[in-house]
Amino acid sequence: MKASIQDGLKKIPGPKGERFSVVFEHGSLSVEVYAPRGNDPQKPHTRDEVYVITSGSGTFLCGDKREPFSHGDLLFVAAGVEHRFEHFTDDLSMWVIFYGPEGGEK
Repeated sequence: MKASIQDGLKKIPGPKGERFSVVFEHGSLSVEVYAPRGNDPQKPHTRDEVYVITSGSGTFLCGDKREPFSHGDLLFVAAGVEHRFEHFTDDLSMWVIFYGPEGGEK
């Protein structure tokens, strides 16, 4: 199985304006491409997730911490934690990897 960030970006926006596309699923693993535009309306997710930034930069809010990020960075968010991308460039895109059980790994 092979997927490229470009494959995922071609499916964005989705039919309902989605800023993500699912490119691979296997068991508890789900891999998506995410490309928010303007703002990031995310809510906490029910599973752990990893972001790998493929283009762009900005600030990442995770819980009560804000961190700058840019191309090539890896960001981890535990299940249930508030998070979102802020003050980001117009070209922001990333891989999103959801995995593990509902409620996250212990």
